[in-house]
Amino acid sequence: MLYTHDISGCRAAAIDARGLTDTALEATVSRTAAGLDALRAAQASGALPLLRLPGRRDDLAPLERLAETWRARFDSVVILGTGGSSLGGQALYALADYGFGPAAGTPRLIFMDNIDSDGFAALDATLDPAKTGVIVISKSGGTAETLTQAMTLLPKFAAMLGDKAMAQHALAITEPGDNPLRRLAGRWDLPVLDHDPGVGGRFAALSLVGMLPALIAGIDATAIREGAESVLDNAFGAAMPSDVPPAVGAALSVALLRDNHVGATVVLPYLDRLRRFAAWHAQLWGESLGKQGAGTTPIAALGTVDQHSQLQLWLDGPPDKMFTVLTVPQQGTGTRVDPDLAEALGADYLGGRTMGDLMEAEQQATIDTLIANQRPTRVMRLERLDAATLGALMMHFMLETMLAAHLFEVDAFDQPAVEQGKVLARQYLRESAG
Repeated sequence: MLYTHDISGCRAAAIDARGLTDTALEATVSRTAAGLDALRAAQASGALPLLRLPGRRDDLAPLERLAETWRARFDSVVILGTGGSSLGGQALYALADYGFGPAAGTPRLIFMDNIDSDGFAALDATLDPAKTGVIVISKSGGTAETLTQAMTLLPKFAAMLGDKAMAQHALAITEPGDNPLRRLAGRWDLPVLDHDPGVGGRFAALSLVGMLPALIAGIDATAIREGAESVLDNAFGAAMPSDVPPAVGAALSVALLRDNHVGATVVLPYLDRLRRFAAWHAQLWGESLGKQGAGTTPIAALGTVDQHSQLQLWLDGPPDKMFTVLTVPQQGTGTRVDPDLAEALGADYLGGRTMGDLMEAEQQATIDTLIANQRPTRVMRLERLDAATLGALMMHFMLETMLAAHLFEVDAFDQPAVEQGKVLARQYLRESAG
């Protein structure tokens, strides 16, 4: 395994009545067995294509050829999409770009996942269409926000580049069959890549939706898949649900809600490159489970930032949160602080220490303080953060989400409540046009 899964800080032995007894936890974990069996069967039958993605390699070669062309052709690639069409790609891209620009020889990837007209105006001012590619992603092909983005940006490119050049600068990803995005792509004969109809948007990070942006950024897509496969193999090969970390994680959330009214789950990574991962998890967890009164509220956080903004609430506010802390060894990383300078400033404890030393101390201090204040806290320790580890984390949380849905007795793959807002938005637009 590319990470360890320590749940001791969620047990009653560590945090008394706010934790779970061994009996309560084991009983809930055992209930995931049927869910695991169903997922094994769905993988074997192909009913859930996303469970076969980690083992696939055949689809990556053509994506790599396309990515190689785009790396050579463009300085920037704009990715239009929202929700599951964007967040997985953003989480993966963070491996390559800390926010200060892309790696040498690769274009910068710009994910436009909102419909802020000021933001698009600012984007226009930075782009050279001749050196820019555009990827439009919508599983259904009818996402209003994504269509609006595309219908705003692509005509401007066509006006500057000419209609015939558009197929070299833009492509679409959508499911097979007639839909608005395919019709828009047909306006300029743009290439269209098929989004598997059986892979839900928020579960699509391991599909071409996440793999193509990752490959353009120079990230090893095979390693991502291999990391995910290692988690899947462990889960489906284990003799007992208690040996499956995603099953144990699902049981923790469900049992803590049921027994201790813990209605929120905080994902707290300690590396900047996992900030977008926490946002990806928030959609995965919230949209998959929040149905029929079930589910818990996901909160995306970042250490050490949120030690200075939310920790007071976490420690001294309502005891209604479970914490998942993601750590990577940091001891000795970074430049050492001059001891004389530190002493002169009255900060002698920092003298001779590195930034990594401080992060190592702070992440452990946060874990220990949360547990000392009887806040359910699990720790996922990564040996390193790379493509394989991020693929493993994504697969862990996808399985954890699906198994939690099994325990809550809801469908992890639909989002019926969201449709009302979409219908109303279309109605308001029609009424205002009249």
